[in-house]
Amino acid sequence: MVSNDFSSDGKSNRKKMSSKIVIAGGFGAGKTTLVSSVSEIPPVTTEAVMTEASIGHDDTSITPDKKTTTVAMDFGRITIDDELVMYMFGTPGQARFWFMWDDLVRGAVGAVVVVDCRRLADSFDAVDYFETNKRIPYIVALNRFEGRLEYTTEQVREALEVSPEVPIIDFDARHRGSGGEVLKTLLRYALEHNRAGETVA
Repeated sequence: MVSNDFSSDGKSNRKKMSSKIVIAGGFGAGKTTLVSSVSEIPPVTTEAVMTEASIGHDDTSITPDKKTTTVAMDFGRITIDDELVMYMFGTPGQARFWFMWDDLVRGAVGAVVVVDCRRLADSFDAVDYFETNKRIPYIVALNRFEGRLEYTTEQVREALEVSPEVPIIDFDARHRGSGGEVLKTLLRYALEHNRAGETVA
């Protein structure tokens, strides 16, 4: 989704573009943290307290302190420059909420799949969704929990069967600058992807 609007800076009317991106990934991978750290507005979250109903469905063995989970979406906004504003939509990570994904990704210019390398299996479905849905360019962002990664980027690419052209980067979801680099990487890749599509067409 790319749309135009006009806003005044007090001197002239400038044409601004807005785009929608999706932040996806497995349960507890750091999606809400990423949206919260880079958003310039107070993020809108749909965090709900985890209850006994989640037992047997949500694996918290590696994230024992996690008490809430996203049940609909997260929303944030970041202004890239004077001409571009990005709206971030974070998806719920659990399989029982995946029916929402088609609606959340509609109109998106690209997506970030956030991966917790300690639990690669939790990222299979998110990667497979975007590998299958070739219309939406995506990148993989490896969240450095406790400042380290369990695998190299190439090991992750092979394990998750990520296409060779898809960028894989590592970052710390808690830090605004690190999260910003993830979004910039996605923007560059989405632009290249769209140009390549236009050339083929």
